Amino acid sequence: MPHSRGNAIVKRLSVNEGIRAREVLVIGEDGEQLGVMPTRQAVQQAKDSNLDLVEVSATSTPPVCRILDYGKYKYQQSKKEREARKSQRAVLMREVRVRPRIKEHDLEAKVKLIKRLLDEGDKVKILMIFRGREISHPEAGKEVFRCMLDQLRDVALANAPQIEERSISLVLSPLKTTKEVKKEVREVSSAEA
Repeated sequence: MPHSRGNAIVKRLSVNEGIRAREVLVIGEDGEQLGVMPTRQAVQQAKDSNLDLVEVSATSTPPVCRILDYGKYKYQQSKKEREARKSQRAVLMREVRVRPRIKEHDLEAKVKLIKRLLDEGDKVKILMIFRGREISHPEAGKEVFRCMLDQLRDVALANAPQIEERSISLVLSPLKTTKEVKKEVREVSSAEA
C-alpha cells in the first residue's frame, strides 16, 4: 500500500516480523537465491547478518523476500524518485489574449512572447476576444490569427480554431524546444569534428 509522505510516494513493504506468509522464497544480499524456507528461519538468517528481511513481491507464490539493509534501501528508492521527478517537466497551457483590432507593433510583441513560451516547452492558447459589434466581423480576428501563424510557422504546430460565444481560441504546440535544438546542433557539430 503506497502512502504519501511530503512529496514522495513511498511503497510500504513488509519487513521482518511483519511478513505474514509461512514460507518465503529468499534472495540473499548478493542476489543469490537461497531457496524456499520458513519465514522465521529467513528472519533469523537476516538478523544474523545484521540486515532485514524485506518482502519485495507479496503476490507471487511463495512471496519473494530479500535480505538487505531496509533503511539504505528506502533511501535509495526515494533518491531514485527524486531524480525521476527532476527530469520530468509538466507542460503548461499558457494563455495570450489578443483583440481583432490589434496594432502591428502590439502584434509583434505578442508573437515574440508566444515564441518565448513555446521555446520553454509550454503550449500556448491564443484567445481572440470580441467586444460589442466586433463579433459581427469574425474575419478580422481570423486575419490576425493568419498573420500570427505566418510568423510562428517554424516554431509551432496549430490546432483548429475553436469558436466560442464571443471569442475564438487557437492552441499552439511547440515543434521543438530550444534545448532540443541546441542539443541537436551540438551533436551535429561534434559528429563533424
